[in-house]
Amino acid sequence: MEKHKSKGLMVRDVQVGGDAPIVVQSMNNTDTRDVQATLKQIDQLAEAGCEITRVAIPDKAAALALREIVKYSPIPVIADIHFQAELAILALENNADGIRINPGNIGSKDKVKAIAELAKEKHIPIRVGVNSGSLDPVIRDSMGGVNANSMVASALKYCSILEQFDFTDICVSIKSSDAMLTIEAYRLLAQKVDYPLHIGITEAGTPTEGIIRSAVGIGTLLAEGIGDTIRVSLTADPVLEVDTAYRILKSLNLRSKGPLLIACPTCGRTEVNLQELAEEVEILLEKIEEPIKVAVMGCPVNGPGEAKDADVGIAGGKDLYLIFRNGKIIKKVKQENALKELMNEVDIVRKEYRMKANFES
Repeated sequence: MEKHKSKGLMVRDVQVGGDAPIVVQSMNNTDTRDVQATLKQIDQLAEAGCEITRVAIPDKAAALALREIVKYSPIPVIADIHFQAELAILALENNADGIRINPGNIGSKDKVKAIAELAKEKHIPIRVGVNSGSLDPVIRDSMGGVNANSMVASALKYCSILEQFDFTDICVSIKSSDAMLTIEAYRLLAQKVDYPLHIGITEAGTPTEGIIRSAVGIGTLLAEGIGDTIRVSLTADPVLEVDTAYRILKSLNLRSKGPLLIACPTCGRTEVNLQELAEEVEILLEKIEEPIKVAVMGCPVNGPGEAKDADVGIAGGKDLYLIFRNGKIIKKVKQENALKELMNEVDIVRKEYRMKANFES
């Protein structure tokens, strides 16, 4: 599927859209007025690979806190503002790297004009954020309620308000908690705008439900070439949002961050506790950044061949474990040494990857 063609915009030093890779975002769940707590969480997000974060701006104190937060944040910070144009102006004055508003509920056109003019002067992009619960009421009621058409029409109307003031440094999001509705709306929106698209499933829920719903919605759109930046919205530690986002991207070969662990399902041929083995390997791989593929297989007979596309793998059978690379068995080891031998080979593969990357650069 051909990728949706979008123009690029800069959020501080991060490009969104155009020919840039899909950008991973999250949102702090700290009190923005607590500068130290917010910065601590931003550091944790950045370490996990988050490239842009968003913070809530509920009042003047939070907007003023942005100056210190942005100054020390290693990644761009977006100010999330609802209803109050004055807070949007204050966020821009305090060096927010971007703002997220709904121009339809931020106030009069004069207020939107003031926001647009200041954002343009400071070269700060605006995300027009539309959720299924925040549609233009006239459009919603005239188009049969909340559906893909009314969502897109609302987003286009809100973009047009900014365009009236010659502001086009816009990113658009159009989310719902319903994965299919979100997919349908973004498909339609992608046909009508060349703005970068921020995609996600809003209010996706706890990790158990939210990860699946996000993977379905975000993954489907990305597979169709739609989306320039993503946020996985979970009722959980936002670091998990970042980890999940990269797993979705990695499964579609769109971003490579950290190892890809593959493991066969258990069957009657399995002679080891495969779930326990796979979980132990997953923990050992957590701090590794190189995008290598590691296989954990439960059958020494078929395992190496079935996982021959893996860079390195392990196949267990009673007391005999096989270590293999690219489908070829290189070692036979005892159970007590299996994980150590696997990780030795992982380290070799990592070094080879880094040497190759340095040579190509």
